[in-house]
Amino acid sequence: MLYSQQKLIMKKFNLIIFCLALLSLSSCSTQNYMETTAVNSAVEKAEFTFNAKSALPTNLDVINVMNSIPGATSSRVTNLDSGYGFDLKSDKLEVTLPYFGRLYNASYGDLNKNSFRFESKDFRVSKTQNKKGNWVVTINVNDQSNTPTFILEVFKNGSAFLSINANDRQPISYDGYISNLNTK
Repeated sequence: MLYSQQKLIMKKFNLIIFCLALLSLSSCSTQNYMETTAVNSAVEKAEFTFNAKSALPTNLDVINVMNSIPGATSSRVTNLDSGYGFDLKSDKLEVTLPYFGRLYNASYGDLNKNSFRFESKDFRVSKTQNKKGNWVVTINVNDQSNTPTFILEVFKNGSAFLSINANDRQPISYDGYISNLNTK
């Protein structure tokens, strides 16, 4: 009798372990934001929306301040609400991104100048595709006082990593994905 109970317990234990392993494997799958052909088409046309999911400030002081907030986790990643990102069109670049970091020339009157919130009609886009099929899109903005350079790496599944360098502040990076332009 004791042997059959142990056997039953071991079967249940193995079933639980199998279910946990299956659950952990399914949560490790990558998320596809766009099909590869749609990603290639959007990047080649240079018309897409970058949607930022999180910001990654590079300044250690900012990270320490953000971690001192009660309930904050010790991470350099700041999750963002929806609505942050940029729209790249053939004739216009519309940017709405928050900034966390050190400004060298802070603007006290206009808070929009302290973040990346602007429209540009004078910009240059260059695109290259690497051996793995990922795209690197570089956008040089010429009509802003801080002359930001956007370097966006777009992966085959639509996920993207953006780095912004400007001459009046420390660099910052964003993690997100691209999508087709929203029709308004």
